[in-house]
Amino acid sequence: MGDEGYPVESGRYRLVAARACPWANRTLIVRRLLGLEDAISVGLPGPTHDADSWTFDLDEGGVDPVLQIPRIKDAYLKRDPNSPHGITVPAIVDTRDGAVVTNDFAQITLDFSTEWKEFHREGAPDLYPEHLRDEMDQLMRYIYTEINNGVYRCGFAGSQEAYNDAFHRLFDALDTISERLETRRYLTGDHITEADVRLFTTLVRFDAVYHGHFKTNRQKLSEMPVLWAYARDLFQTPGFGDTVDFDQIKKHYYIVHKDINPTQIVPLGPDNSVWLSEHGRGALGGSPFGEGTAPGPVRPGEEVRPEGRADA
Repeated sequence: MGDEGYPVESGRYRLVAARACPWANRTLIVRRLLGLEDAISVGLPGPTHDADSWTFDLDEGGVDPVLQIPRIKDAYLKRDPNSPHGITVPAIVDTRDGAVVTNDFAQITLDFSTEWKEFHREGAPDLYPEHLRDEMDQLMRYIYTEINNGVYRCGFAGSQEAYNDAFHRLFDALDTISERLETRRYLTGDHITEADVRLFTTLVRFDAVYHGHFKTNRQKLSEMPVLWAYARDLFQTPGFGDTVDFDQIKKHYYIVHKDINPTQIVPLGPDNSVWLSEHGRGALGGSPFGEGTAPGPVRPGEEVRPEGRADA
């Protein structure tokens, strides 16, 4: 269900984005960095779901308070009762009729940067600078195919041979990106862009989920010095770590993927407080938001619950 274009109008749409999902986590980060909280409300499904769809089990009565539905599938069926498409998050829902307008996760965040500019907060960073777009598009394609999807190729490999190939392909890409980040603080230079957001949501899940659950275990992220320092730098930047819920992330992968983890036992580790340790990346120069400023405090009601935070 791609984006056929929908009119930009403040207050009209609701972003449905589960914290557990890396693709949805991107939209939560970009929405917060750009200050779109007033323009686009957010609905947060819980971390687990059945074959049917993500549910609003964290909300009172198990119903989204704005859309008045128990599961995101209902918003897809509002758009097309015979929808053959997957029921996925993130999704943008029109609150006027309760129908999904797009679930094109790659485009949603780019739209936030470009189409929704008039509603950006003062001091919002430019996450998709025009002069970097060709370079960024190529880099983001590489990150998507080799890293964002690379961990899934490892986790869902159906044979030893397929797993071996996926494993080497993933770590070759991580090594390539690590080399790039040895001499620059962010992927495209001196400040954060959309490319960093897309890499971050995979890295932040690496040790908590992918290393064990998906068998991406050549090294933990915390054993890859450049990527580990880079990821902590981002995590400690307003808009990144404050959207991450480790508790929900682990519950989602270990409970939902019963074919990989039949017992559905959720591991207690790792210790997430290490995400707040000194990273030293400031020595490379640059500033997170370029000529912009950091976002303000997390909006009331959108905070990560204490058990899901790194400082809990």
